[in-house]
Amino acid sequence: MSDALEKAEAAAREAAANTDVARIALAALELAKTTQQSASQHHQCEHQHKARRSAGEWIGIACAVCVGGVGIAFASLALAILGGTAAIVVLVLRSMWTDYQRKGR
Repeated sequence: MSDALEKAEAAAREAAANTDVARIALAALELAKTTQQSASQHHQCEHQHKARRSAGEWIGIACAVCVGGVGIAFASLALAILGGTAAIVVLVLRSMWTDYQRKGR
């Protein structure tokens, strides 16, 4: 009977030692988790987030684009008028030149 009692005591000591090892292992796992989480949170927050544009800024951009478009339209219209005027001047000068050539002969 003392042999069985000694075996039971040895088993109890071994179980107690195993639970201590298990507690240490669980504590190590928790420490690793918290270290990894803090490292990942630190890594995520290193870069700077760009501020998003407000509605007022978008309206300002849209107005600038509209004004630029109107300016380009007026510039195109001015070039078209200038081209037409130049064509008329060239045709009139050509006609005058041909009349001058005919009368001069």
